Amino acid sequence: MRIMHIITRLVVGGAQENTLLTCRGLHERGHEVILITGPSLGPEGSLLERAQSEGYRVIVCPHLVRNPHPWHDLMAYRAIKRWCRQLRPDVVHTHSSKAGIIGRAAARAAGVRRVIHTIHGLPFHPYQAGWMNRLWVGLERWAARRCDHILCVADAMTRQARAAGVGHEGQFTTVYSGMEVEPFLADVPTRAAMRQELGIPADRLVMAVVARLQPLKGHDDLLAVTPELFAAYPQAHWLWIGDGVYRARFEAHIRGQGWQDRFTLTGLVPPARIAPLLKAADLLVHPSYREGLARALPQALLSGLPVVSYDCDGAAEVCQPGRTGVLVPTGNQELLARGVGELLADGDLRQRYGQAGREWCRRRFDWRVMVEEIEKSYG
Repeated sequence: MRIMHIITRLVVGGAQENTLLTCRGLHERGHEVILITGPSLGPEGSLLERAQSEGYRVIVCPHLVRNPHPWHDLMAYRAIKRWCRQLRPDVVHTHSSKAGIIGRAAARAAGVRRVIHTIHGLPFHPYQAGWMNRLWVGLERWAARRCDHILCVADAMTRQARAAGVGHEGQFTTVYSGMEVEPFLADVPTRAAMRQELGIPADRLVMAVVARLQPLKGHDDLLAVTPELFAAYPQAHWLWIGDGVYRARFEAHIRGQGWQDRFTLTGLVPPARIAPLLKAADLLVHPSYREGLARALPQALLSGLPVVSYDCDGAAEVCQPGRTGVLVPTGNQELLARGVGELLADGDLRQRYGQAGREWCRRRFDWRVMVEEIEKSYG
């Protein structure tokens, strides 16, 4: 088949990783793959060069920008419709909300036989203005009528979409966001070697966080509970993996509290670096207020780490209370501190949760399984 994927931008992020692995897998299975993307601009880093090195065709559409812009959006629509008519793909598969709305409309208008969309995370949520949510819900309802099938990275995405009147029964399938599991399952580097590289003392209890330093990721909640955790657990140490617009503010707060020797901030790292960095940790904490299903959760569990997570969106499908981690009501800082403390205090519990999570995630999040299930959806 000739398959066209469309995504707004190839910054370092879960939706982008998912899309590139999908394109790679379909290309390796003998399909002709075309990836259309917008400019990869932003502090998150770019995956564009990686896409261009993987053997399939990559087209950069300068008008496919992240933020709504009537003129750019119209130009992107016209360009995608033109490419659909010229290249005549058998399938158009869109990703992310902006590219999903424009791409589905353009593909349907161009007469593409099969149009698929993946919901990595919904654009409407409780933490933005009501008028903005109403606008996005209306657009997603409209776009759902212009595609044949919708894939979701978590069952929670299907429930939320259907509750908002997006799509219809039978239109949705859950396909967990795959990843290269082998680096997380590997025994190297060792914990001691990774801590030495990072300058973290060997006797610390390391709490990892993998998330951009930006709004709704919950780092402020972590700073709020840190005095309590540091007082109760003198060996506790934060390892924050990621970068973003809040970094300078967070670093200033850490210096102001005199916590420099108990925090390690890695800054922006390439996706391949996540697996070795997690080897330094004892557990993962994920206090995000909004996700589809955060890749950091299965990545930690594949590494044998237990997880503490806010109960947002698809988190409960991976962070299973009493089995793989501690699930906390979103925004409840008191229970967040209690959950982290529970795991810091009990090494046997950490090992039991981590091992159970590793076995549960091993097959479900293998990128080759994801590609196989996506390919089936193309009909």
